[in-house]
Amino acid sequence: MTGSITARYARWDGVGRPFCVASTSLTEPLRPGHVLVAVDLATVCGSDLHTVLGHRVSPCPSVLGHEQVGTVVGVSDEEPSLAVDGTPLAVGDRVVWSVTVSCGRCALCERGLRQKCRGLRKYGHERIDDGWLLSGGFATHCELLPGTAIVRMPAQVPDAVAGPASCATATVACTLAAAGPLAGRRVLVSGAGMLGVTATAMAAEADAEVVVVDPDARRRSLARRFGAAEVAGSIGGTESFDVALELSGSPDAVETSVRALRTGGRAVLAGSVSAGRPVAVDPERIVRGLLTIAGVHNYRAQDLVAGVRFLAEHHGRYPFAELVGRGHRLDRIDAALAAARSSPEVLRQAITP
Repeated sequence: MTGSITARYARWDGVGRPFCVASTSLTEPLRPGHVLVAVDLATVCGSDLHTVLGHRVSPCPSVLGHEQVGTVVGVSDEEPSLAVDGTPLAVGDRVVWSVTVSCGRCALCERGLRQKCRGLRKYGHERIDDGWLLSGGFATHCELLPGTAIVRMPAQVPDAVAGPASCATATVACTLAAAGPLAGRRVLVSGAGMLGVTATAMAAEADAEVVVVDPDARRRSLARRFGAAEVAGSIGGTESFDVALELSGSPDAVETSVRALRTGGRAVLAGSVSAGRPVAVDPERIVRGLLTIAGVHNYRAQDLVAGVRFLAEHHGRYPFAELVGRGHRLDRIDAALAAARSSPEVLRQAITP
């Protein structure tokens, strides 16, 4: 990076307070291993809403946003960063990056659980400090730290399709990896939000028979367009599924997902990321039915790679671009969040800084 860059960011100061757009000048050379990206488009994730509404504890002031696509505008001369495929990143590369930053050295990282690193940092979830100001996607620029999984995004994938890859798509890829082989399996998907319809398309492409459950008729109709063989507003407790993917976060849906499994079935829970009531499970049925219950949180570098590959190969077959609403300017983030709360038929609102 040469010369000076003025970056603008939307500062979140806490529940019930409006966002404030501020500026900073970037004049120093990038630190070793750091990458500066100009954000082309960001999307409002459900967890951003949870934070703003106070449904989860989050530090402030902070720069929210962790679903975005951007263009590299600066790399360190002293220690260039590498993409996940091992090649050096260069100015002009179009990229997406992981939600998490891991050290690669702690016990959890060495066990292959880098997404739960003991020193974990997360884009869009950190308190603003002098050491890392541009840490979220609701900004004109984001500074990527060493330990970030960075993946090039193919040119043919539109920004509106690429933006959610860094959270929704990669999380779904991780969820399906935890579910095991899906070909010929009967799969229940609970929730037809962004994760649910993405999971529906991915499972359908894996030759699964996908049944989607969501109380919203509009979302059920959307799930059909993403490859669902059947849709329903609710299901009974019949044991008829090999795999259940719970992506809504509803405690009722968690219980239903486990009850719906046939012998040897597997339930993968990924939607329960904010506080809810405890759920009831029958341990005898889990034991006698050889059932497995797995949890997914964050994801691995290979899941982001798999998500990008899926979008590159299949985005033209499914209406992913229709899931993202019109772009809001950075100084209109409050309006974007309000639209995200009041327009459930639009699964993501876009920020175009």
